[in-house]
Amino acid sequence: MTEQLEPMPSDWQRALAVVAHPDDLEYGCAAAVAGWADGGRDITYLLATRGEAGIDTLEPDRCAPLREQEQRASAAVVGVSRVEFLDHRDGVIEYGTGLRRDIAAAVRRHRPELVITLNHRDTWGGAAWNTPDHRAVGRATLDAAADAGNRWIFPELTAQGLEPWDGVRWVAVAGSSTPTHAVDATAGLERSVQSLLAHRTYIEVLTDEDPEAYCRTFLTGNAQASAARFGGRPAVTFELFAR
Repeated sequence: MTEQLEPMPSDWQRALAVVAHPDDLEYGCAAAVAGWADGGRDITYLLATRGEAGIDTLEPDRCAPLREQEQRASAAVVGVSRVEFLDHRDGVIEYGTGLRRDIAAAVRRHRPELVITLNHRDTWGGAAWNTPDHRAVGRATLDAAADAGNRWIFPELTAQGLEPWDGVRWVAVAGSSTPTHAVDATAGLERSVQSLLAHRTYIEVLTDEDPEAYCRTFLTGNAQASAARFGGRPAVTFELFAR
């Protein structure tokens, strides 16, 4: 038998989603975000970069503001109005205390119960190598969820008025090859397609397909592929780490 995925916890009000690039959340979990926002939950997006190295035909200083604009529009489609950027350099993010400190500071500011990030492992299920940026940001996010609650780690944050926050109850990893939980994607699936499509400049370089057909095929295919493990319902999956 196929092991069934557990429903994601629902007893929370605030979430912080931390990823490396514009479009990471749209490929990973926008349908879930749409459903959560519909339920009145407060969700903030935090991006380590502005995706400025992502389009070969656009120099970084021209690419960054365009991708930021597309990310803000994309977030709005699924009900997220708060989008922040850390301005680490796209493609060369380094895992370390600086990145952990930046993410811990955001956790202290926004005080989420749920933190969301993207696959932090070396591969996407063994079939394809993951990028250094994804690995660095995902791992730093898992660590920063704990860092944020310890006043003796990064004490300079307390001096800046950011009091410790030990209220993160879970870190949910989207795009994991070993998911444990899921969210019904039915209500948010169409908006997730439109949310990914908002990254049109990037997508038009990425594929020769019609952009909308590409977005719809990718997202609906992933959601349907998970249905067998979630009672037949199209799903967004997560690997959930409890704290």
